[in-house]
Amino acid sequence: TGLAQLVEHWSPKPGVGSSSLSTRAKIYDTMNIVNYCKESYNELVHKTTWPSMSELTNSAVIVLVASLITSLIIWLIDLGFEEIMKFVYGLLA
Repeated sequence: TGLAQLVEHWSPKPGVGSSSLSTRAKIYDTMNIVNYCKESYNELVHKTTWPSMSELTNSAVIVLVASLITSLIIWLIDLGFEEIMKFVYGLLA
């Protein structure tokens, strides 16, 4: 009855077949959501190690520098391709 109650067919036409979950399935589903929220809160509060402000700052600086270096490399590649295209189209014109 447990799993069979949860795996009911949802009919696109209202009132045909079993178009809604049974009461047991709805209660079971609600209890799963409540338990999930409680367990998630418990894990976030008691089991998760949060970084300190200095660790966050250091990580943010590293990401910023890496992003700037990556964007500089992409800009240089784009500039190189632009010059190559100008040269190629200059030969064709």
